[in-house]
Amino acid sequence: MHTTTMTIDVLTSREDLEQYDAWIQSLPDANLWQSLQRKKYLEVRGKDVRIYAQKDGEHIRASALVMIDKTKNNFSTWDIPRGPLGDDCTDLLKKIINDAKQEKCIALFLHGDQKNIPSQKSPRHIHCEATRIIDLTKTEDEILKQMKPKGRYNIKVANKHDIIVKESHDIDAFYELVTETGSRDGFTHLPKKHYQLFLDYIPGSFLLLAYDKETKPIAGVLSVIWKKNGIYYYGASNHAERAKMAPYLLQWESIIRCKALGCTSYDLLGIAPEGAGPSHPWTGITSFKEKFGGEILNYPAEQMIILKPVVYWLLQMKRKIIR
Repeated sequence: MHTTTMTIDVLTSREDLEQYDAWIQSLPDANLWQSLQRKKYLEVRGKDVRIYAQKDGEHIRASALVMIDKTKNNFSTWDIPRGPLGDDCTDLLKKIINDAKQEKCIALFLHGDQKNIPSQKSPRHIHCEATRIIDLTKTEDEILKQMKPKGRYNIKVANKHDIIVKESHDIDAFYELVTETGSRDGFTHLPKKHYQLFLDYIPGSFLLLAYDKETKPIAGVLSVIWKKNGIYYYGASNHAERAKMAPYLLQWESIIRCKALGCTSYDLLGIAPEGAGPSHPWTGITSFKEKFGGEILNYPAEQMIILKPVVYWLLQMKRKIIR
């Protein structure tokens, strides 16, 4: 009787990475955050990224893209965004945890119900716990019909103000809007270089800007197509021009662009989970997104495995003092 050997390795060769890409593309629950494209984007941002794969002979059975953030004193945190992937990831995670311990990892963040690996709910809100998915196999009229009446109305308002939406590569203009939106809504935005790298290095990404009669854009959206899924990733707007409802027309144009390019779904990427309450950091954007309709999809909450409890506790205390 022939038996195959189970191995767990970090993939580095071109052949192994091509096999990993094929594996990810074949999985129904695969996602952009665990993709080879995402790995390249993170690496050009200077991140340490590793892809672990558990193989049964020549076949991948489980995998995890791990992003490693270095902190002071050579400590680190390890993040498996929207992963690991596979039916049974227990042995894979044990290997990752062992490696993480060897490299002074404070905490490992991951998703999914890993029954055999003790963990606790993460306090972070980096990755969405719920989202809205719009079915793009419907006609444009059907997509509009399933929206909230206020959503359709606001698109009409933008059209009445003669808002024009154009594809652009002007990250400077978009970043100016991002900076304003961040200051207004109280969230920390990324450096401008990150948005540029996103547009340059993630295939399928595109930037749309909305203009009125002025030459300066009043809103922008940075979206991406991965497999046959359109994803709304970043958005920003000029608050002084809010009455013109440009973000609604922008979102609609992003939706119909993705549909025209063969997408079967459009992910509004993140809403506050049901029952989260008004204090949840995504409550405000939830109200905007629900006007576009779609079906609510819930994800397993992010979990964390604390590997250096004392260091983790001291960091949490320091952050509370700084606040």
